[in-house]
Amino acid sequence: MGEGGVVIVGSGLAALTVAYYLPQHENVMIFTKKGRSDSNSWRAQGGVAAALAEGDGWRSHFHDTMTAGCLHNDERMVELIVREGPERLQEWMNAGMAFDLDESGRISVGLEGGHSFRRILHAGGDQTGKALVSFLLQQLNDRVPIVEGEQVIDLLIEDGRCVGVKTKREDGRVSVWRASAVVLASGGCAGLYTFTSNAPTATGDGIAMAYRAGAAVADMEFIQFHPTMLAAMGKAVGLVSEAVRGEGAVLETEDGRRVMDGVHPLGDLAPRDIVARAIAAEIDRGGCVYLNISAVPHFRRRFPTIAALCEAHGIDWEAGRLPVVPGAHFVMGGIVVNEWGQTTVPGLYAVGEAACTGVHGANRLASNSLLEAIVFGARAACSISRRDDWPVKGGRARRSNCPFGPTLPERALIREQLSTRVGIVRDGSRLREAVDWLEQFSLPYWLEGDVETLAAEDIETGYMLLAGWLIASSALRRTESRGGHYRSDFPHPHPSWQGRRLVRTKEEWACLPAGR
Repeated sequence: MGEGGVVIVGSGLAALTVAYYLPQHENVMIFTKKGRSDSNSWRAQGGVAAALAEGDGWRSHFHDTMTAGCLHNDERMVELIVREGPERLQEWMNAGMAFDLDESGRISVGLEGGHSFRRILHAGGDQTGKALVSFLLQQLNDRVPIVEGEQVIDLLIEDGRCVGVKTKREDGRVSVWRASAVVLASGGCAGLYTFTSNAPTATGDGIAMAYRAGAAVADMEFIQFHPTMLAAMGKAVGLVSEAVRGEGAVLETEDGRRVMDGVHPLGDLAPRDIVARAIAAEIDRGGCVYLNISAVPHFRRRFPTIAALCEAHGIDWEAGRLPVVPGAHFVMGGIVVNEWGQTTVPGLYAVGEAACTGVHGANRLASNSLLEAIVFGARAACSISRRDDWPVKGGRARRSNCPFGPTLPERALIREQLSTRVGIVRDGSRLREAVDWLEQFSLPYWLEGDVETLAAEDIETGYMLLAGWLIASSALRRTESRGGHYRSDFPHPHPSWQGRRLVRTKEEWACLPAGR
C-alpha cells in the first residue's frame, strides 16, 4: 500500500461504513485479527434506532438519548446523530437494505428501554447486525480487500502523525503498512469481563494502541452492563435482546415477584444501568432472576436466534421463563474524536465503539450504537476524502525500549479482577485494589516498549492490561455515581461532575513509579 492509502482496523459495521462511503478510487485495506464476521456488529440482535415513525421526531430521540446518558452527553454530537441517522437509513433502504415489515407492509418499529416512541428498526427479527454487515459486504462487492487473521499490533507515528500500522500474522510475520489515514474501528472492551455479550475479539486493543500512540481517551469508567444475558450452568451464554422486553416480557424472581416494580417509572424498560443493578441486587441476595416471555407472541418467529440459543443450552423457552444475569456489554468511552471521527493524533481516526463521540454520555440508549456506527462512519469517510487534518494538541514523546521485559497474568485473572472489583457496583477500596493489581504487570512496557518481537497473543494480553487499567483507574477517579458508573461510597450524581469528561493521555504515565 502506498502513502496515499487508507487502512481500516476492524470489520464491523463502523469499519465497513467508512469503506462504503470512501470514493472508489481510494486505495483501502481492511485488517481484522480474526474473521470478517467476528465482531459485535455481526452479533447485534437489537435494532437500529431512528425517528422514522409517524408522530416521532429527532427532538424526542434527542431527549431520550440525553436522559439515558444522565446529561453527560455532548449535545451537539447527539443532535448530529439523531438528525442525520434517518437520512442515512433511508439512503441504505433505497440501495436495497431490507428491514422487517409489519402486516401492512410498512417498516416495523419496536420499542426498547428509555425510548418514548417505537423507533427501533430490525432485520431478520433478532439478526439486525448480521443483516447490516451482510448488506455492506454485498455493496462493497470485494472492491475493498479484507485481510483476515492479520492482527494490527501497533500504530506508526512519525513527527506526531499516524502514518500507518504494523501487523502480525498467525505465522509470526510482521508487516509494515504505510497510509495517509488510519481508521480504528476495532470495537470496545467489554470482553475484559467474565460475563459479557461481546465477541472474544472485543478486548480493547484499539483503544490501548491509540492511547499508547499519544491519542486522548475519555469516559472509560462508563461501562454498560446489559441486564439480560442468558444464564446456563453458571455462565452467561448469550444475549437476550432488550427487544424481548419491548414486546412484553417482564423480569421476575423465582416466586414470580416483578423485579422492577417500584424501582423506576418505566419498569422493565427503564435505562439499562438501573435494570442491571436491580437484577444484580437480587442475585447478590441469593435469588435467581427470570425473564417471563409468556406475553410475547410468536416468540420463535420474532426471536429465532434467542430461541436457538436456548435450545443449544438445554433451556426450554416454551415453558415461558428464561434465566438471566447481567453482563458487560458496551463502553460509552473510548478514543476522543470530533464530529468527523478525527482523534487528537493527525492521520488517526476512530469510529464505532472504539471511539468516544460523546453521544452516549454515561449510559447508552438502546439501539443507538448501530446508528452511531453508520452516521460517524460516513462522516469519517467524508473527512478522509477531503484530506482534512485536526491540529496537533501537544507533541508525542519518542518511543524507546523499556529496559525490562513484560510480565503477564492469565487472561482469566484480568477478567476476574475487573468483574469483581470494577463491576456493576463499585467502591473506592476495591477499585484501588484493582488498579494496584494491574499496575504490577509491567504497564510502562505496554506504553513505550517494542512489542513487535512478542507473540500476537501476548501483545493482545498486554493491551488488555492497559485497557483494563484505563477502566479501573478512571472509575477510581470519578467520585460520584452516574449512568453505567455506580459507586456505593458515592451513590449520587454530583453537580461538579456533570458533563465533565475524564480525558486521559499518556503523559500521566510519568507519575507512575519506575518499574511498575
